[in-house]
Amino acid sequence: MTYKERTEDIYNMLGQGQLLEAFDKYYGANVVLTEPRGTWEGFDACRAHEVEFLNYVKEFHNLEVKSITSDEANGIVMHETMMDVTFQDGNRVQMEQVGVQRWEGDKIVHERFYYDNAQ
Repeated sequence: MTYKERTEDIYNMLGQGQLLEAFDKYYGANVVLTEPRGTWEGFDACRAHEVEFLNYVKEFHNLEVKSITSDEANGIVMHETMMDVTFQDGNRVQMEQVGVQRWEGDKIVHERFYYDNAQ
């Protein structure tokens, strides 16, 4: 499986409501996640951040993968996505983001998300 195919599988799993299962399958023990709101280091801290996000979500309406590209030789995948979600406070948001993943073997070791923090 190529790195691009692995990322496609992650988003297929997310589309089926399996965010944590995808995280468990594809993220490494020493993964680092970086986004405009902060940086989390290590599998447990990063997974806890994902759980926290899910706790804020009342309903997922749509997940659109706009593009995925990869540099297979260097283990880099970039993806552009849009998630349409309603949060627990009733606020419905279309969250657009770009992510850059660094893979080692079959695990993501670093992922950085770029998005408008005002979303």
